[in-house]
Amino acid sequence: MSTSKAQQKATAKYVKQNYDRIEVKVPKGRKTELQAHAAKRGESVNGFINRAIDEQVKRDKTPHEQGGDA
Repeated sequence: MSTSKAQQKATAKYVKQNYDRIEVKVPKGRKTELQAHAAKRGESVNGFINRAIDEQVKRDKTPHEQGGDA
């Protein structure tokens, strides 16, 4: 079933109001690798990238930022 123009417009409006966009450039061939990796985990490339960012930010935090006693 195709999506109506009204639904497409509503979706675009929602995305614009609720998300920021970041363009990521990767070397040729890497996109296919990332798509395959994400698919094996049952997630989208966007979901994979967001998860990877979240995990790295968490690892990069100092003990003080994590609420620990340093």
